[in-house]
Amino acid sequence: MIFPQSKKNSYLCGAKKSYLLSPHTKQTKPKTNYNIMVSYKELGLVNTREMFAKAIAGGYAIPAFNFNNMEQLQAIIKAAATEKSPVILQVSKGARNYANATLLRYMAQGAVEYAKELGWEHPQIVLHLDHGDSFELCKSCIDSGFSSVMIDGSHLPYEENVALTKQVCDYAHQYDVTVEGELGVLAGVEDEVSSDHHTYTDPEEVIDFAQRTGCDSLAISIGTSHGAYKFTPEQCTRNAEGKLVPPPLAFDVLDAVMEKLPGFPIVLHGSSSVPQDEVDTINMFGGKLPDAIGIPEEQLRKAAKSAVCKINIDSDSRLAMTAAVRRVFAEKPGEFDPRKYLGPARDNMEKLYRHKIVNVLGSAGKAE
Repeated sequence: MIFPQSKKNSYLCGAKKSYLLSPHTKQTKPKTNYNIMVSYKELGLVNTREMFAKAIAGGYAIPAFNFNNMEQLQAIIKAAATEKSPVILQVSKGARNYANATLLRYMAQGAVEYAKELGWEHPQIVLHLDHGDSFELCKSCIDSGFSSVMIDGSHLPYEENVALTKQVCDYAHQYDVTVEGELGVLAGVEDEVSSDHHTYTDPEEVIDFAQRTGCDSLAISIGTSHGAYKFTPEQCTRNAEGKLVPPPLAFDVLDAVMEKLPGFPIVLHGSSSVPQDEVDTINMFGGKLPDAIGIPEEQLRKAAKSAVCKINIDSDSRLAMTAAVRRVFAEKPGEFDPRKYLGPARDNMEKLYRHKIVNVLGSAGKAE
């Protein structure tokens, strides 16, 4: 309560000065501290440890879908809840900056509750940092409720990669957060990650790397790459219809890694298949994506039956979203309500995610 200041109340209980406020005193509310550490368990999320063990034993892979906005998140959760598939919500550094770290935390919590509303009684949802590039970024994500992080030191000299990955693991494991490391370099461009060449993972390094870092899973390079242009036309052949056919993945490298690290969780990045029907739709309605090509789904199915228990997919959903939006703009040029073009985009992405879950990764029904 605020009292008018007077001589009578200038001294109370022997105090030298009055602590009562005058009517002219400006009151300030204490600032809320948004940097307080939040455990992913409070948000209803899970880490990848048990999820990966089941996937390896069951011969399937967990979908790791990147998202940047609400419509992508809605589509991912609806697809996973409908198919009862465990799912990894992936967020890059750029996506986290775009969405806002605080909003992202509550979006993840809301995703868990949305899954329950859809009838998924026990959702198995991971919030994962994709391509973390520093200890500070990984720590920030862990502190704000991520249940899994990737530290990508693959561009560093080997010993520096080991040291950085171990630093992140040592911090993350205190809070039961799982960590993905990387050996080998993927070509292509995705957000802040860019390389004009790829370097296959050296199977001779994987045992030393896993043991010294303590990482929970390992991303390897066997010929996948980031973006919608995973191969140049010169790297491909053409079939009878004149369409590009990409070179096969280096399954010999994967086999050698699995021989060195039997039963260890392996991750494939850059595994979008770049659906040609979506590319054709984009190009039909004013887009320019010549010679866009991805990883054939039959090769991903083969990988999913091995120790590859996490397969990352980003570009495919971008293409599905863009194709739907371009179609609406072309067919209904007077439309300006975002719900009328983002709604169809969301539906198209959900269809894509369900296809990946059921027909490519084999994870449907694994999270009843």
